[in-house]
Amino acid sequence: MTAELRPFVIAIDGPSASGKGTLARRLAAHYNLAYLDTGMLYRAVGLKLLRRGEDPADAGAAAEAARAVGLADLDAAELRDEAVGRAASIVATIPAVREALLALQRRFATEPPPGPRGRAAGAVIDGRDIGTVVLPHASVKLFVTATPEERARRRHRELLERGCKSIYARVLQDMMERDARDSGRAISPLRPAPDALVIDSSAMDADAAFAEALAFIASKGFRSSGP
Repeated sequence: MTAELRPFVIAIDGPSASGKGTLARRLAAHYNLAYLDTGMLYRAVGLKLLRRGEDPADAGAAAEAARAVGLADLDAAELRDEAVGRAASIVATIPAVREALLALQRRFATEPPPGPRGRAAGAVIDGRDIGTVVLPHASVKLFVTATPEERARRRHRELLERGCKSIYARVLQDMMERDARDSGRAISPLRPAPDALVIDSSAMDADAAFAEALAFIASKGFRSSGP
């Protein structure tokens, strides 16, 4: 495939509650592209294990669950539960799980599912190793981050708004533990790609982060075909 025909793919990485999902969805709408939150794939694996009463740290069971995951599994209402998030962080450290989900993520980028008429070729994909491992040749790479304290405040507020019980100190502790697992794992650790724009959203609102991303993407020669 030539460079001219290569799908326009935006890879967005970053830790939990950094704002990368909000930014990814806005960019997907702006450029009329398909969107995939790869973190939900790992949550789907964790949910399958929890439903079966199996240990997320069981590499064999986790790999089997990962091989059975498809895009239809991303519709489950329980995927946003905190227990599922913790399970996802554990299964994400298992090499066989990451390998099982790799082809699905790459296929989504090159052959996104059918969408609204006129949707552009390509996708916006967010996760923790998209620009470094999954799609190292993505058209544009972004890394969105924020301080652990700010991210914990955001997650705490989100949980309360959803009617869930939440204690800020516990949320912060869980987030820091997950950060340590994500950045310290031997396989696909969380880190910015060398050619990624790093956006620190600690003191930014969503509009400011979106504007910074648009300016960077425009500097790479890409423009929206919409209004």
